[in-house]
Amino acid sequence: MSRPRLYRTLRGVLAALVPVALFGALAGSAQAVPAAPAAGWPDPVPVVSHVETTDPVVFITIDDGWFHDPAAAKLLLDRRVPASLFVLPGAYSYDSGYFHTLLDHGRSRVENHTINHPDLTTLDVAGQRAELCGARDQHLAEFGDGPRLMRPPYGVYNEATRTAARACGAEGLVTWTHDLTTWGSVTPPTPTLKAGDIILLHFTETLEQDLKRTLDLAEQAGLKPAPLREYVAD
Repeated sequence: MSRPRLYRTLRGVLAALVPVALFGALAGSAQAVPAAPAAGWPDPVPVVSHVETTDPVVFITIDDGWFHDPAAAKLLLDRRVPASLFVLPGAYSYDSGYFHTLLDHGRSRVENHTINHPDLTTLDVAGQRAELCGARDQHLAEFGDGPRLMRPPYGVYNEATRTAARACGAEGLVTWTHDLTTWGSVTPPTPTLKAGDIILLHFTETLEQDLKRTLDLAEQAGLKPAPLREYVAD
């Protein structure tokens, strides 16, 4: 093949490939950005990190559920703490009795924290809905009580999360005011609690001491734990 003819051939191939490459890049970008909720979906739920109230109350929330400490459960039961348990289905699948005891004999309630604990903002609308509705269905099947609140893993959410939460039965997206979980040897700062504060704890090896510390701080501030559902859900 002569050189001019070869150049013409290469130009033709490149002209055909460039639009395909551009389309692929644009398609990849579109997949990286979660799609907007479809028309007809319900209004997004409100986001709550602190409850506006004059009642002398705080709200204790406990996430994940992997470590099942009997001493922490006894404290919740003995002191009748109305904790909101944002647990994962996998965390109770191997020991559901631990949570049944808290629900049946205490004042705790199970809420939605997704199935797999993903960063929800990396998922499209359908993916977020699958995580939230799937967790709701598993909670309902196990405990006979569907969640009315949801907490996004890592506290990360977008507009699609708020809409998917409503579609899956939640009435509020809850973050937190203070994280009082002890991670390793690091004790969290000691805040002055105020009425309406939402406290984040986790089902870890330190849950009992974290609960005691939280309850002591609440007592020092003249506050008592209250059921979060009664202040956020309709």
